[in-house]
Parts: sequence; C-alpha cells; structure tokens
Amino acid sequence: MFKTVLFPLDQSQGTRQAAEMVVAMVKQYNSRLILLSVVEPPSEEGASNMSSAEAVEKLLAGAKKLFAEQGIDAEVVEQEGMPSFTICDVADEKKADLIIMGSSGSGMTAEGAAESVTNRVISLSPCPVLVVP
Repeated sequence: MFKTVLFPLDQSQGTRQAAEMVVAMVKQYNSRLILLSVVEPPSEEGASNMSSAEAVEKLLAGAKKLFAEQGIDAEVVEQEGMPSFTICDVADEKKADLIIMGSSGSGMTAEGAAESVTNRVISLSPCPVLVVP
C-alpha cells in the first residue's frame, strides 16, 4: 500500500515523536524509506548557511543510523529550498505514497499554525500526509 514513505526531518520534538510511527509503518508495509532534510537558502544579508548545512548533515547521519538499528535501510536526501515546497517536490520526484511528519517542527512561523510547514505540506502534497501529534 505504501511502497515509498518520505520522512522530512528537522531537530524538533515532533520529528522525534514521528520517528516511532515511521518505523512501524515502514516495517508493516515493507516500504522504501526516504529521509529528507531541507536547508533554507542563505538570507539576503549574505550570511553563511554553513552551520545549518553541517547540522543537517549530522541530523541525517544520525537518523540513518537510528533507522539502520531498527533494520531499515533509508535513502538520504538533502535539498536546499523553502521547506514545504521542497518536501512536496521531493515527494513527487520520488513517487512517495505517504509523507509522515510531526505536527509541529522548527518551521513554525510567527503567524502561527496557519502558516506552519506541516499545514502547507498538507495543502500542497501529491500524496497522503500522516501527521503525528
């Protein structure tokens, strides 16, 4: 049913909670797992995004290791862009059957829940989105 599961990662508590659901779903459906982390483009002030890129690399490596300990081989994808649009683009490119993500992540904007990355992904996604509270 869910041949390919996309799991967008950030450093939020929501992502850590969603990881348990990802393990259960991937094992139940024997799915291919794609771990995605999105690095936002450098700001207009020209500030370097190096620390952010390094943090993403560390996050992806740690997540891949955690899933490997559960017997799950995951593909790792790192992209630059706006998180909600990039998540949906990767889901489309990789032909994901399901996106699993936490209900709140580090992408929450000052405008509140109506502008959260999760809500935007739900609106734009080419496939079902499972949101883990």
